[in-house]
Amino acid sequence: MQASSIQLELLVPEYLEKDKLVHSQVWNTRLHFRIGERIQIVAPSGSGKTSLVHMIYGLRKDFSGAVLCDGKPLKSFNPQELASWRKNRISVVFQDLRLFPDQTAERNIEVKRLLQPYHNVSKVTEMAKRLGVYEKLRQTAQTCSYGEQQRIAIIRALQQPFDFLLLDEPFSHLDDRNAERALSLIEEECTARGAAILMIDLQEVPFFKAERTLHL
Repeated sequence: MQASSIQLELLVPEYLEKDKLVHSQVWNTRLHFRIGERIQIVAPSGSGKTSLVHMIYGLRKDFSGAVLCDGKPLKSFNPQELASWRKNRISVVFQDLRLFPDQTAERNIEVKRLLQPYHNVSKVTEMAKRLGVYEKLRQTAQTCSYGEQQRIAIIRALQQPFDFLLLDEPFSHLDDRNAERALSLIEEECTARGAAILMIDLQEVPFFKAERTLHL
């Protein structure tokens, strides 16, 4: 049985200026990400960081080249295959978080958990206490600070099964102590599943022990 993998084959966003391709270790190259790996991509502003996340997740198709999931182009997935990819194989913490602002933190997490259950409710409580947001669960997301919202989004992303976890600036509003706590939880979850972490940030996250660091 073929191991789960994501391949980038000469991927180039249609809008990206040619001068930003010259020194990139990601765009217009061939890369292979396998389950269990720890990958860090350092991506300065304007280099297409969030676009890369959206392309791997199947939200954007405005590129040449290909994103391959177990050898099959993501662009060729029908709606059912794409839904299955997102429900079972890949989870993401978006830079803009995508929480429902008028729903409670608890509800935001529960909506994801019920779509494709992996953990029970008691595990959510444990994670919330561990990341210091348990007291915020019954507040609406819009009344939480951005750092609290980031931790809620991280907990939400861990509620489904996945082989790959995409992280787009997941700790940008957290101090080092809270960021390290969040990363510890993420790494424990990914190790238990044998899943890969693909961390994409403006600079290297010093406490993330990546096996490979690539520059976008």
